[in-house]
Order: sequence, then C-alpha cells, then structure tokens
Amino acid sequence: MLGIMGDLVEDVVVWMAEPVQHGTDTDVQIFRTRGGSGANVASFAARLGPTRFIGCVGDDHLGRSLVADLESDGVEVCVQRRGDTGTIVVLIDRSGERTMLPQRAACTLLDNVPEAWLDGLDLLHVPAYTFDGRPVGQTAVDVVRRAKRHGAMISIDASSTGMLARFGLPAFFELLRDLNPDFLIANEDEAEFLGLSKAGEPGRNLVLLPDTVVVAKAGPDPTTVHQPGAGRFTVPVPAVTDIRDLTGAGDAFAAGFLSAFLKSKDLHSACVGGHEAAARVLASPGASLKATS
Repeated sequence: MLGIMGDLVEDVVVWMAEPVQHGTDTDVQIFRTRGGSGANVASFAARLGPTRFIGCVGDDHLGRSLVADLESDGVEVCVQRRGDTGTIVVLIDRSGERTMLPQRAACTLLDNVPEAWLDGLDLLHVPAYTFDGRPVGQTAVDVVRRAKRHGAMISIDASSTGMLARFGLPAFFELLRDLNPDFLIANEDEAEFLGLSKAGEPGRNLVLLPDTVVVAKAGPDPTTVHQPGAGRFTVPVPAVTDIRDLTGAGDAFAAGFLSAFLKSKDLHSACVGGHEAAARVLASPGASLKATS
C-alpha cells in the first residue's frame, strides 16, 4: 500500500482572464476544489492502487466535506481533527502558471500518529511542506523513522522553492541526511535551487544524497533520474496540447510515479506512469479532473 502524509485543505482556484486590475474588478473564473499536496497525491494514486492518507483537518463542516470527498476517490483516510481547516488561494494566469496564497491552519497540528496508521505501508510519501510547521514537522520526522522501521520505502517531494528558502538549505539537507529517503522528487526550479540537477546535468549537492534516487522533472522537457552510483537517464515527456492550469501536475506525477514503481520496481516505467498521470490534470481547475465550460 502507498501511504501519503501531508495537507488536506480547500483550494480556491482563480483563473485569471487578465492581469490583476489593482483598485477595481478583474475578470476571473473561480473554482473551489479539494487541495493540499498530500491529499492530491492520495486522490490520484487511489485510482492506481491501495492508498492511505494521513493528516489533520479542522473540526468543522469544511473538514468533514473534504474527508468525504477524498474517501469518495477510494482513499483510506486517517485524520485527526483540530482547529480550523486550511485554505489555499491559487491564482492561475493565462499561461497556466500558479501563484499560491496558503493558510495551512489545522494541517500543521498533526501530532502523535497512531502505530496502526502505518501498518501495511510499502512506501510512504511526504511532501516537504509537511516538515514545515509545529508540531507537524517533528511528527513527520517521527512517522518517517517509524515507517522505515516497518520496512517501508520513503519518498519526499521538494514541494516549493519558497518553502525551501524559508526552511533553509542547510537544515533541509540535514533533514534529508537524517531520513535518507529512497526517492526525492523535484521540479526543475527546486532541483536547481537544491543544487541537485540543472538542465538534466548532475548538481554539486548530489553527493550529499548517496543513497537517494533524485527525480528531476522539467515540465515538457525530459525527466532526469539520477541513480546513486549508476549515473542518470532521461525519459521524454509526451506532448500535451490542452494546458490551462499547472496546479496538481506535480502531485499527479508523484502519484503515477510511485504507484507504477510499486508495481514494476522499474524507474523508467515509473516515470512513464508519472507523465501519464500528470497529463490528465492540465486542463482542469486545481488538482482535479473536473471538466470546465
């Protein structure tokens, strides 16, 4: 089973028909969807195999609604309920690029995860967002260590250059050395920011992760997989023509990559699965497969 620990929030997705008109109205379309990087990965992965989500939501109507929505996708949902459910406002420009305004709220309050929530996990995926905040950051470290003792593989997603900058590169690499994940998944900007990959070439900091497979995505360009002690290879990304919203594409890739790897144990096949999953969300608002008019 694939386990994902992370955020479950409401996304308020704003498709901009024009640049923001300061001091007056701006032409937009607004969609409300379930969001949170961890919950997105779980939703997409549940279509591909058994999946469990671990997190915290508010003790409120919104939290109950989001849990029900995730369960309807086939996810086994294990959540604590505290405080208010988080919200992220996501501004999408005409090119599909995102600007995010997050208020994670209850997501940061996850604490004392029961041992039963880790039973049966073959692989645990944790977006790096989950390590940012209290008490959830220390909770995530504890859960990863316990999952490894249970024999689970570990995947970490770099999540965001903004978050990584706040966290601090020395602290983040110290965390990675401590947890020693099997996989680190990053987009092109994150991989370059971390000094792990640039334009598909190995970065100076790869030596700091001697046991970790680094998967560096590059949008429409080939994904590069850096293998410990075995060099690197690239996997082309099939062309996608209908692109309106990049939100959730990275989460869908992670879901497809990890689900395919659990079945095949082959990194090339895993990348193909990741690309296929990511392509399905690029025309939809937020991290969803919903059609729009």
